[in-house]
Order: sequence, then structure tokens, then C-alpha cells
Amino acid sequence: MKHYSDAELARILDRSIFKMIGETADAAGMECYVVGGFVRDIFLGRKSKDIDVVVVGSGIAIAESLQRKLGRAAHLSVFRNFGTAQVKYKGIEVEFVGARKESYNRNSRKPIVENGTLEDDQNRRDFTINALAICLNINRFGELIDPFGGLYDMEDGIIRTPLEPDITFSDDPLRMMRCVRFAAQLNFFIDDETFDALARNKDRIKIVSSERIADELNKIILAPVPSKGLVELQRCGLLEIILPELTALDSTEQRNGRGHKNNFFHTLEVADNVALSAEANGIPEEKRLWLRWAALLHDIGKARTKRWEAGAGWTFHNHNFVGAKMVRTVFARLKLPLDNKMKYVQKLVDLHMRPIAIAGEEVTDSAVRRLLNDAGDDIDDLMTLCEADITSKNEVRKRQFLDNFRMVREKLADLKVRDYKRLLQPVIDGNEIMAMFNLKPSREVGELKQYLKDAVLDNRVPNEREPLMKLLEEKAREMGLIQTTN
Repeated sequence: MKHYSDAELARILDRSIFKMIGETADAAGMECYVVGGFVRDIFLGRKSKDIDVVVVGSGIAIAESLQRKLGRAAHLSVFRNFGTAQVKYKGIEVEFVGARKESYNRNSRKPIVENGTLEDDQNRRDFTINALAICLNINRFGELIDPFGGLYDMEDGIIRTPLEPDITFSDDPLRMMRCVRFAAQLNFFIDDETFDALARNKDRIKIVSSERIADELNKIILAPVPSKGLVELQRCGLLEIILPELTALDSTEQRNGRGHKNNFFHTLEVADNVALSAEANGIPEEKRLWLRWAALLHDIGKARTKRWEAGAGWTFHNHNFVGAKMVRTVFARLKLPLDNKMKYVQKLVDLHMRPIAIAGEEVTDSAVRRLLNDAGDDIDDLMTLCEADITSKNEVRKRQFLDNFRMVREKLADLKVRDYKRLLQPVIDGNEIMAMFNLKPSREVGELKQYLKDAVLDNRVPNEREPLMKLLEEKAREMGLIQTTN
């Protein structure tokens, strides 16, 4: 981080919008300050879109006056129930609120709000690094107010609450998620006293809506190193409440001198690998969150499928199939979207073993065709996940798998060039099958279609009408759809 004097801060804020806010507040005889994340990010050298202004008085009144001064180019939104207002001007959004103090009912995150001073407002902030304020009044323009040593905490890389952490977290339990989120995003450490309060108050998270929890969890998952925040959630006990399917993987077991790896820490390693490789592999930005979710959930079926088998040791048969079914439960509980985003995660969890199985043996055209058919447009995402899943500490074995994955990718590219969609759609479709055998849409029609597709995928016949028709008649006779005459 970089230190700035008040004069330097004044130069940084020497933009028309800040000067006009200060002039507007001066004309109304009110103090006003830019606060929170915008101030924090000045010192951390981060870009920040959110500009929050606290007014000792009516934030709405200042916003209304500013909008009149800016004219038609400014758009004003007022939220009187919350005592806030927003001004949008030339791509800048400024939120105005009156300084306030808050008190809480134990069973609700909604505070009882009273008008207050700047000191009251800073006292209610979640963390010291978010409690800084810079005055915008013209005679004090650029003056920093840092009552809790937030600058020192930024310099030391520490997340700490301004006041007693048990009160901070009990009052608004979502702050516990935000604490971990800031630690992950900024690569900071959580102060010991603050962390202990997380563990003591973890059950308070149950009064927070699933949507708010999921929003913070998504931000943790999107951090540069997702494991940073996920480990902290696990250490303090929050993760077991939020995502028990993941914490169920945090175990190892020995039998007859044979153990299995800790699948929780393996999962975190996979999530970190995906975070590093998604951009390099050209995964579109809008899919990266859901690819990270797939990495996080790819092995959740292992806790339910773990078995000891004599001669084989620990097994996790069909954990991919079981895990894919569990994805919906996780998404529904966290109020995550149950649309194509969930289906995308389910698909990757279900298929994540397939490229590994292919890469462990000879990479045949038939196996790659089947994989390409099942993964469809998500094939590159699946390959990114599967390459991230290779976390073996045996460098020779790891290199062997990655080399084979390279061959799989090469074959995939070759099949794409040969227009795989055309090749993988048999020339005889379901409508023709129904007409030929006088069938309605049914299981039999699906079985016949799949039989033809498998024949093409396995390269047993070319995708041509005559050989496929012969196969179709043979299969239909076998299923009793064509009567054999003597």
C-alpha cells in the first residue's frame, strides 16, 4: 500500500464531482465525507466503482441539491425508507446516506437506526480498513479521519473489527462472511481476536438469508486464490454450516496400512488450479464462476461412496454420478440459480472422470468422439477442470497424465476440424424410426437412436444410410419390433 498526506488526498479527489459535493454540503451547512471501500482502495491502489458519501445531516437533501446543480446529465434515485439516495453522473455512481448509529435485535440483521455523528457512523463499520473517511467540505478537503488505525492494519495486511468483534459479528452475522471474503480478496490475515470471535459466533450465520451468504461465498470463490478463504471458513466452523457436503471430505482413514488422501484439501488445490488456468485456457469470463463451482463440487460424492474393498483398498465408485445429483441440493439450499448454470456444473461433475480414464490408457478416436459428444460445447471447460484435478505429488505420474491430456486435446481439435457435429448425428432420426416401426415417442425409440449413435461413435459403421439401416433392422428384430417369419 502507499501512504498519502491530506494534501495528496486532496489532489487525488480533485475531480469535479467531489468538489461539487463539498460545495453543496457547505451551502447546506452540513459536514460530508467519502467513506468505506473507496477510501480503502485509494491506499491499496485498487480501482473502486462504489463511492459512498456520509452526510452529518440529510444525505437525501444533499443528493437532491447536487442533482439540481448537475442538471439533466445527472439521474437521482431516492430510497426514503432507507434514508439513502443515489446520483448517477457520467458513468459515476455516488451513494448518499446520513450519518447514523445502529442497534440490533438479536433475531434480526435489520438495525434500529438513529441519526448520529461521523464518529457514530465509523463505529458501526465492519472493519478498520473500511472505517476510514476523507472530508469533502472545502475548508477541510482531503483531510483523513482514521480513528481505528485502519491504515496500519492495511500496511500489516490485517482484517480487524473497529469495536469488540463479538458484538460486531453478533449484531450482523453477514460480517463474518465479509471478514473471510476481504481476507481472501486482499490476501490479508484475520486478526487472532477477530478470528476467535468468528468461531464463537458461527451459529449466528443461520439468521442470514441464503442469497446473502451465496453472494459472499461467490466472491470468496472468485478470489485470486479461492483456498485462502475456504480454509478460513473451514477453520472457524462456518463452512460446515454453509456447505457441509464439502467439509464431509475433510478426513482420512487408514485400514490395513492403506489410507486415502484428504479429499477436502485436494478439492481446494483443484479449485486453485482452475483459478490459475481458466483465463489461460480461454474460458469466457461469464463461465469462470461456475467452472470454479464445478471444481469445488467435483468430488462431493466421495463421502457417500467411500468403501473399503478387500484387494482394492479404498474405492469411490460412481462418485461423479452421485456428486452430480448432489449439485442440485447445494444450489437449491444456497438459492443459487437452478437453470443452465446449475446444469453446467452438474455436467462437469458427472463427466470429470471421463478424460482421466481416457488419458490413463491409449487415447482412441472412439473414446474421444464419445467424450466430445457428451460434453458438447463445454469440452474445453471440462478439460480445464480435469487437468486441474491432477494433483499427484508423483511428478512422473503427473507428467504422464498431462502429456496424455495433451494428446486428448489434439484429437479433440482434429475432430472439431472434421465437423464432429455432422459426423455424430446419424442420418436416420427418431421421426423416421417411429414411422418405420409404427411407434410413438417411447423408450424403444430412444434405445434405437442410441444404438445407431453408438455404432457411429465406435466407428463400427460409417454414418451412411445403407449400413445404418441394416443395423437398425437387426436391432429392431432383436427387440421384437419386427416379427420373424419361418
